[in-house]
Amino acid sequence: MSDMAQAFDELADDYDDDHHDKLARALVELAEPAAGDRIADVACGNGAVALAVAERLPGLAVPIVAVDVSPGMIAAGRVRAEGLGYSAAIDWRVGTALPLPVPDASLDLVFCASALQFMGAGALTDWHRALKPGGRAVFTVPVASLYNPSGRFADLVARDLPLPATPEETQDLIVDAGFTDPHVRRLDRVFLALAVRL
Repeated sequence: MSDMAQAFDELADDYDDDHHDKLARALVELAEPAAGDRIADVACGNGAVALAVAERLPGLAVPIVAVDVSPGMIAAGRVRAEGLGYSAAIDWRVGTALPLPVPDASLDLVFCASALQFMGAGALTDWHRALKPGGRAVFTVPVASLYNPSGRFADLVARDLPLPATPEETQDLIVDAGFTDPHVRRLDRVFLALAVRL
């Protein structure tokens, strides 16, 4: 098991659901998904975003792909989904989220909450690959001055992705990755970002 998987496995039983559910709801509101969208929740943890989408779109045509490297997080997500009656709405997958296990240009929406800082710049490139033209990547990225990971999590932070200090720097990150029409706002200690694939 990778260091990343082990670190998040250890958090699976005590994950901060309130915090992550708040971010998930904000991302879903920003994205405005439609029932016909093909959607992935990347590095999904225990599925906060996937569950928020399932709640908003009970008639979703295709299950949401929810992928995470941590078996413990996926197991916790399955339990949450079962308890809420959303088991059929989510296709849970244990595995690396980079590359995302989907064909090129197959998705309408890619969500990523609280994980880009661990995945690095390659994640943005891969989301661009996975999205259809006009598809959207909707994600959080920590505000640089407010992000102070400790212990093993400090060692897991990607070194190739400078964290933005301002909304404008977040917009630059989006444009530099080949996306267009960036929308960015701050929520607590993170920037919420929406990017459109050309």
